[in-house]
Amino acid sequence: MTLFQAIVLGIIQGLSEFLPISSSAHLTLAPWLFGWKDPGLDVDVALHFGTLIALVWFFWQEWMTLARALGTIVVRRKIETESERRLVWVVIATIPGAIAGFTLQKYAETVFRTPMLIGITLIVMGVVLWAVDRAALQDRPLATMRWTDALLIGLAQMFAIIPGVSRSGSTITAGRALRFSRESAAVFSFLMSLPIIAAAVVFEGRHVIRGGVTAALMAGVVAAAVSGWLAISVLLKYVARHSYGVFAAYRLALGALVLAIAAFRG
Repeated sequence: MTLFQAIVLGIIQGLSEFLPISSSAHLTLAPWLFGWKDPGLDVDVALHFGTLIALVWFFWQEWMTLARALGTIVVRRKIETESERRLVWVVIATIPGAIAGFTLQKYAETVFRTPMLIGITLIVMGVVLWAVDRAALQDRPLATMRWTDALLIGLAQMFAIIPGVSRSGSTITAGRALRFSRESAAVFSFLMSLPIIAAAVVFEGRHVIRGGVTAALMAGVVAAAVSGWLAISVLLKYVARHSYGVFAAYRLALGALVLAIAAFRG
C-alpha cells in the first residue's frame, strides 16, 4: 500500500464511518474500482483507530461526563441522572453488535465482501433510510430514550456486519423510526459506536502490529482521524436543518454504479 493509497483510504474511512453510507462498503469498493490490491481487514482495523481518535476528540466533554457517571453508579449503585441513564443505554445498545461481530466475523472477511452484495445492500438501505426519515416524526429528544429504545437500536447495529448496510445508517434509521430527532439519532449513533470500534481495534490490532506499522499506515490513520472529525461536525450541523435524503440518494447512485460495473466485468 502506497502513501497515496493509505491517505485516500483514510479519508474514505473517516468520512464514510460517520455518514450513513457504509465505511466497510467504501473500503472494499475503493481498491476494486481503482484496481488496487485489497489491503484486507487488518488495514480496515488500523484506519478504524483513526475514527476512534475522531470520536474521542469530538465528544471529549461527553465522554468525561459519562466517565463521571460511571463512577457515580459504582459508588451509589443506582441510576438517577440523565447522563447515568445515557451510559447504560450505550452499554445496552452495544451488546447486540458485539455478538454479531464475534459470531459473523469470518463471513465479514469473505462472503460479505462481494461487490454484488454491497451494491444491493447500498440500494436497499438507501430506500429504507429515505422512507423512514421521511415518514417518522421528530418529537423525541435524546433525554426521552428508554432501555427498549437502546436495545432496538443495538439490534439494528447487528446488520452493519454486512458491508453496504452501514453502522451509522442502520442505527440512525432505527433511531428515526423510534421518532428521535435527526440530530439526536445521529448523536446516539456516534456514542454507541465507540465501544464497538474500540473493541475491534483492541482485539484485531495485534494483527496490524504483527504485520508492521508503516509510515503509509500511520498517514492513513491521521487522515481517518481528521476526516472523521469533519464528518461528525458537518453531519450534525447538516441534519439540524435538512433530512437524510441526500445520503439515501448517494447510496442509490453508488449501488447502481457498483451493480453496473460488476455486471460489465462479469
